[in-house]
Amino acid sequence: MSTFNLLEHDIRSRITEMAALERLLTSIPALAPESGGDGELLKCEALTAELGKMGFTHFERHDAPDSRVSSGIRPNLVVTIPGADDTRTVWIMTHLDVVPPGDLTKWESDPWTVVEKEGKLFGRGVEDNQQGLVASVFAASAFIRTGIQPACTVKLLFVADEEVGSAYGIQFLLRERSLFGKNDLILIPDGGDENGQTIEVAEKNLLWLRIHTKGKQTHGSRPDQGANAHLAACDLALRLNSLETVLDKRDALFNPDRSTFQPTKKEANVPNINTIPGEDVFCMDCRVLPAYSLDIVRQHLGQHAREVEQKYGVTVEWTEEQRVESVATPVDAPVVKALSRAIEAVYGQKARPVGIGGGTVGAYLRNAGFDAVVWSRMDDTAHQPNEYCLLENLCGDACVMAYLMSEGSASVR
Repeated sequence: MSTFNLLEHDIRSRITEMAALERLLTSIPALAPESGGDGELLKCEALTAELGKMGFTHFERHDAPDSRVSSGIRPNLVVTIPGADDTRTVWIMTHLDVVPPGDLTKWESDPWTVVEKEGKLFGRGVEDNQQGLVASVFAASAFIRTGIQPACTVKLLFVADEEVGSAYGIQFLLRERSLFGKNDLILIPDGGDENGQTIEVAEKNLLWLRIHTKGKQTHGSRPDQGANAHLAACDLALRLNSLETVLDKRDALFNPDRSTFQPTKKEANVPNINTIPGEDVFCMDCRVLPAYSLDIVRQHLGQHAREVEQKYGVTVEWTEEQRVESVATPVDAPVVKALSRAIEAVYGQKARPVGIGGGTVGAYLRNAGFDAVVWSRMDDTAHQPNEYCLLENLCGDACVMAYLMSEGSASVR
């Protein structure tokens, strides 16, 4: 039996244990304070205890201070398995936090209690990002159980705060620690497709705007005596949406292959119908092809805001709630090639590089000079009611990760 066959056999024999770890982690809601939670510490400590039982021995904690949570910290955990070659590391990076369940009436079961049905595990966080997290744990654990030494040192990184910006997760680590090497292979199993064919190597530039228009409140029958902040906001939203036809380049790496500028969240203004609002707030989600810098978007925003101010007699202010500009991982980077071989070996699929409109922690790594890819085989139920992961995907992804870790592995000890 080959080295990889031994690892794969071990992984596939442990699907019940994988489901058990999913159940444990789901039962400990790890919500950011922005989502009304108390952070990830309890979940991190439970995971650490389970890893200790599985034979892992090399642990590091890199805690980011955060006075908003009761513990005062947001944990980032690194678990290491020494490899035959310690000059390069294979990183599997997942996140501990989850999003709130949302409207509970849309769930068919308790979101914090995993239910197994027809080959699926249902619960908040089981796919995002616990499928990748649990898969990475059992891929690495297979080396401990079989006595096989990984080809390179393997590090599992479990980060905080991914769902609301990563300030206490990967951004903290890149700013305050020196963990990564330029030759490292970095996999983030936090996005993909149902066949496992797409390797995300690039992201659109991201800009989230909160736009506040200020006019003059008046009675609904006397618009001549006021300045309708809501009307001005609607005009501005349409003007910004029209940037999709102005910044109109196409890039086939992405789907959709264009920049998008979409009005999203709308905050309440006046409570009654017959009052013209003097203030109005709405948000924009802008996903911009790398061909355009965010400074170009800012220039258009400023121009349109000035025109709306003059037309309606209002003032316009805005804040950037989130902004990320990202370079791409080369499509022929070593991590892309190695992962492609692993995907073909396990799933029999020819993988291809793609770009996405969503934001991932990969952008921060790429901007810091580290080639990173995002990949998984998933049904993409993240953030939805009745989120689920397929047990076959959980097991298969673990095998892909083990293959990535084992290329050129030392013989069984």
